[in-house]
Amino acid sequence: MYLRALFLAFLATACTFAASAPAQDLPDGDLIGTASTYTVARGDSLTGIARANHVGFVELLAANPAVTSSIIKAGQSLVIPGQHLLPAASRDGIVVNLAALRLFRFDAAGQVVTFPISVGREGWDTPTGMTRIAQKRKNPTWTVPASIRAENPKLPAVVPAGPNNPLGQYALSLGWPGYLIHGTNSPSSVGRPSSHGCMRMYPEDIETLFNAVAVGDGVTVIDAPITLGRSGGNLYLQVTPTREQARLIAVYKPAPPLTAADAPVASLLDRLSAMKAAGVEIDDQAVAGAIARHDGIPVVIGKAPPAINGTEENPPQKY
Repeated sequence: MYLRALFLAFLATACTFAASAPAQDLPDGDLIGTASTYTVARGDSLTGIARANHVGFVELLAANPAVTSSIIKAGQSLVIPGQHLLPAASRDGIVVNLAALRLFRFDAAGQVVTFPISVGREGWDTPTGMTRIAQKRKNPTWTVPASIRAENPKLPAVVPAGPNNPLGQYALSLGWPGYLIHGTNSPSSVGRPSSHGCMRMYPEDIETLFNAVAVGDGVTVIDAPITLGRSGGNLYLQVTPTREQARLIAVYKPAPPLTAADAPVASLLDRLSAMKAAGVEIDDQAVAGAIARHDGIPVVIGKAPPAINGTEENPPQKY
């Protein structure tokens, strides 16, 4: 009850593009990546900075709430949100967290690599659940769905492979008919809720993923704006914008924080209350601050119990 009360009171393209983020060994815990800062250079754009630093557009804006327009100045310092908590899902194959606008790929050698993605915009939500990679296509053509042609009658029935193809150079068809993980001919759209339900990736990232996966590999899609994890004996909390908040942030509008009545927060507070009852010390101020900021930056909220997202809670899944 105290934590809930405290929370309610607390609430009163000019860059040089880097190669895809390298795979990392799975840590003894749930935290991967490194936080950093970037000093804006003359001619930089937010979309270019995001791409060069392996983050998505909304991720970058959420971590830098003082940025309220596309105008940035040389010498300005930006936080690069390069740390992530691994999703609370079976760590096998591809795991997508829609709220985090992130795709994680776990391999048999014990490595993980993560990429920013775009997901479905309002009215075209990307589904959650479990599926698999059904087909791999290089230089794909795009057969435009009737629903999208109804929205834009000027579109042709088929878009051939090439620079004008919205699927980019690589496409992974999923077991869900009509849904793909693919590249794009508009990299500035990556990291936003901007698609018709598919998951878009930067051109260099989809090439890396395409070459690493096989038909039949499992794909798990979750929608979890709040993630708990442990690392180095500490308990971490990462709160990313929800898809609704992300839609506002993407157009430089303020996104009201979640309240204690919202399901993700209510679930978190119940879980933390159970931990406290079991003797785990929790920094209530840190929890409330992370929820209010929803900036996607993992923060320490206490000492970790022996298991947070263990096999009992997230057993291996069969596809």
